[in-house]
Amino acid sequence: MTNSIDVGGATLYSWAEVLAEQMNPLFTRQFVHGEEAMLAKIALKKGCVVPTHQHPNEQISLIVSGSLEFLIGGVSKMVNAGEILVIPANLPHSAIAHEDMEGLDIFAPPRQDWIEKTDSYLR
Repeated sequence: MTNSIDVGGATLYSWAEVLAEQMNPLFTRQFVHGEEAMLAKIALKKGCVVPTHQHPNEQISLIVSGSLEFLIGGVSKMVNAGEILVIPANLPHSAIAHEDMEGLDIFAPPRQDWIEKTDSYLR
């Protein structure tokens, strides 16, 4: 994953040292994970489209800056900075960045397709 420090049985990371993956020209991500959950820091540039997909992981998305339009179950919803969207496991969804955005995603359990780099729909 990246450089980490053992702290009495816990693990400490610094975003400055976590690998930044350039998924495509408009999408960058970093992530760390434990046994039960994953935290991802994402940056999407204006025009980025995350195609429709679903996964067996619950997803909690916090928009830190900018906004992101989600399409879920035929419903479009703009999620703005400071707002949090909870997406249940196995619910198909997609997203469009109409402006540059940064966000944090929590996945439980961790996304094995991200860990194993088999998430071709993002690349």
